[in-house]
Amino acid sequence: MQDYAHPEALVSTDWVAENRSAENITVVEVDVDTAGYDEGHVPGALGWNWSRQLCDQVVRDILPREDMEGLLSASGIGNDTMVVLYGDNNNWFAAWAFWQMKVYGHEKVAIMNGGRGKWLAEGRELSTDTPAPEAANYTASEADNSLRSFLPEVQDALEGGGFDMVDVRSPEEFTGEILAPPGLPETCQRGGHIPGASSVPWGLACNEDGTFKNRDELAELYSSRGVGGERPVIAYCRIGERSSHTWFVLAYLLGFDNVTNYDGSWTEYGNLVGVKIEKGN
Repeated sequence: MQDYAHPEALVSTDWVAENRSAENITVVEVDVDTAGYDEGHVPGALGWNWSRQLCDQVVRDILPREDMEGLLSASGIGNDTMVVLYGDNNNWFAAWAFWQMKVYGHEKVAIMNGGRGKWLAEGRELSTDTPAPEAANYTASEADNSLRSFLPEVQDALEGGGFDMVDVRSPEEFTGEILAPPGLPETCQRGGHIPGASSVPWGLACNEDGTFKNRDELAELYSSRGVGGERPVIAYCRIGERSSHTWFVLAYLLGFDNVTNYDGSWTEYGNLVGVKIEKGN
């Protein structure tokens, strides 16, 4: 993992096994379906529910600053705590938590390479105990919106050029054959993609065991789709979670200088009135 631009942003399952109980380290499993956590998780790991704890419940947005402070404080996480995130779906939702923690300025945060799937495949110890940490007093920074793209910025990028737009959804979503992956409720009125976007499905960045591909493989993957890091990159998906995974890859593993996550994504853009989209490849 030392070949990545920011190797400190990844830790191995071996590292977690050796350090999970160390002082000032908190391990958190992040899932959209927390049944797996309840059945067994990394011993000592907390469990965060993506939909209930990492999304605003009233406004379609990331957590407000005070809610992020409340979540981290209740989790026993202080400003100097090393937080290790992992989850299901090749760390799909762990990457969302990583991105959001970076928006609010947390320095010491990493993702467990391979996530829950790799931990299970290696036959490592599991626990069904739910930790009850002593509350901390977390103070978040003001939101760093340079890590996000909002609709006006996306529209400006389309009009002015000079950006690479990366659609990380499945090929079927990109072409407009389907509106959302099977079983997922958040959808839009039209199928297709933002004009000029390149299709680079998020999962292509991972090996079969859920770990990230090496730096050379990742660079080849994105450069072959016209995304080489020379221009600012806007990543999007359906509701912003899969694109946070690609944001992590581009910003922390490949070291691209200017990468943002358009978390409004296709459920915002695909529902706009009077705005053209593209279908097919």
